[in-house]
Amino acid sequence: MADLRKIKIDGKEIEVDPNLTLIQACEQAGVEIPRFCYHERLSIAGNCRMCLVEVVGGPPKPAASCAMQVKDLRPGPEGQPSEVLTNSPMVKKAREGVMEFLLINHPLDCPICDQGGECDLQDQAMAYGVDFSRYREPKRAAEELNLGPLVETHMTRCISCTRCVRFTTEVAGITQMGQTGRGEDSEITSYLNETLNSNMQGNIIDLCPVGALVSKPYAFTARPWELTKTETVDVMDALGSNIRVDTKGREVMRIMPRNNDAVNEEWISDKTRFVWDGLRRQRLDKPYIRENGKLRPANWAEALSAAASAMKGAKKLAGLVGDLAPVEAAFSLKQLVEGLGGNVECRTDGAKLPAGNRSGYVGTATIADIDSAKMILLIGTDPRTEAPVLNARIRAAWARGAKVARIGPATDLTYGYSHIGSDRAALERLAAMDHSEKHGIPGVIIVGQGALMGEDGAAVLGTIMTMAEAAQAKLMILQTAAARVGAMDVGAVTEGGLDAALDGADVVFNLGADEIDVAPGAFVIYQGSHGDRGAHRADIILPGACYTEENALFVNTEGRPQLAMRANFAPGDARENWAVLRALSAELGQQLPWDSLAGLRRALIEAVPLLGAVDQVAVNDWQALPAAAMGSGDFRYAVKDFYLTNSITRASPLMAELSAMAAARGADGKLAAE
Repeated sequence: MADLRKIKIDGKEIEVDPNLTLIQACEQAGVEIPRFCYHERLSIAGNCRMCLVEVVGGPPKPAASCAMQVKDLRPGPEGQPSEVLTNSPMVKKAREGVMEFLLINHPLDCPICDQGGECDLQDQAMAYGVDFSRYREPKRAAEELNLGPLVETHMTRCISCTRCVRFTTEVAGITQMGQTGRGEDSEITSYLNETLNSNMQGNIIDLCPVGALVSKPYAFTARPWELTKTETVDVMDALGSNIRVDTKGREVMRIMPRNNDAVNEEWISDKTRFVWDGLRRQRLDKPYIRENGKLRPANWAEALSAAASAMKGAKKLAGLVGDLAPVEAAFSLKQLVEGLGGNVECRTDGAKLPAGNRSGYVGTATIADIDSAKMILLIGTDPRTEAPVLNARIRAAWARGAKVARIGPATDLTYGYSHIGSDRAALERLAAMDHSEKHGIPGVIIVGQGALMGEDGAAVLGTIMTMAEAAQAKLMILQTAAARVGAMDVGAVTEGGLDAALDGADVVFNLGADEIDVAPGAFVIYQGSHGDRGAHRADIILPGACYTEENALFVNTEGRPQLAMRANFAPGDARENWAVLRALSAELGQQLPWDSLAGLRRALIEAVPLLGAVDQVAVNDWQALPAAAMGSGDFRYAVKDFYLTNSITRASPLMAELSAMAAARGADGKLAAE
């Protein structure tokens, strides 16, 4: 770290890193500097001029604090610390002038603007502007852009801060937006009227400091002060992005990101942000029992009694844990089914994850390790569709100089990579090489579920773990299901995997596993939130809550337990998942030993202590699997359609539209706005 340097800000002397910009130094001193174009995760543009400060002894004009570093300041005539003023008359007058210019062409349509109440321009005009305008000429207008079904544009409000351009170019890795023209004719636009081709485009809504880019699905539905805000975590992929769910009454109105530098920074994927319209459609809101081939509504007493008698009479009972099930529900199901002599399985996609070996199903790398990695190897994974926010992190590491290599069919990842091959033979060749030259160089190997799904999944994982050991690289197992790591932690696994669990099972308790077909003949009890494939196959349906409707624990792909908090209530007769299983256990005469969520969590943490360390990543003991002979053939990827991966997304009309647009766009084709 560079030697600290003394600097005076508004008379207060502090020591800061000389590489910091003045705006960052002022933040460390507790002084707020207004800004529109500056954003700590984007490159510096220096074009809004709102962050002006006065440098004492410098030029007789204000300086842009976002574009000047502390080391650029000259000390006083006798070596005194450099001095910066943020509230002098010069600064005040300059900021008022900048604000007056910004409002010259702004339409001032706050009463109908969706940004109203959380608008940087409103707040800063109030705090730093003047209460009059000297401009009497007609205002400039701009044409609206069609960026697709997610982002609505009102370009007359645009103040050309270029945050959206810098985000799409630098973080999302697409080049469809830019600024054209000069002076009065300059405007932010999409080239050739293209719609945005990125699954992270919704982040430009949060970045826009005015109402130029707003959420199209959320438009005109609510005001920010009407919403109840709940901090929770996302389950659309296994990254565990930190989110805020905003509700109005019983309805989820929008989902926004929360900052967590160790997980998702402050970005979320479009699926996370816009899936809320699927939360209220195709919901299971009452129990059902199948009679004469048809499902009929029932009450809870009937449904639980029927389920209990079916489970008691089972010759072989199997429990399946779906991709969205919280840890508490997986733990309850395991206790219940194994208490009746049955088996439980959570690896419903057939991935050969090793039971009881956390280094084999989580790995040893954290998400933050990607930031400092110099070498990144992707095996059997397409992170752009499996975890877009993680992909953006890999892109940032690549932009800083990290070398990225990949084994698997070639696709566009938004950054350059060395394509070693598509098949297992390429992995075998790479594993056989001498890796001693990589010692001391921070490296991360990221393995996708696609690499572990084949019959030889255990052999593939063993080969990769042996190679990671030889190269002294960290290993990350990139999961695709939010529930998978937590269910593996509580031991919801069967020797021999899914086939062994279902083989000969005459009664199957399906806890939200909608991605598999249960063979005809078995009696199926389905517990879940949406009327998806699992419910269609069911003989008894027990309606459960979805991820915004219950307090629950989820463990992300790096093994970090995180709490999801209830934002709204489940519809109709649907109940929290753990409570349904607790009621069923009483009906079975196998009563689970807890009556509350707190009691359940005490039992859970006693059984698996690391689940009590919320928001901490445990260090996993390295237990390398033996390298074995692999099969042949290309690796395939676990996620075929980014927008339709679970029962909630399949209930969402917007996700269906986005999926159809992605299919029409094709692998490398373009889709124009018209």
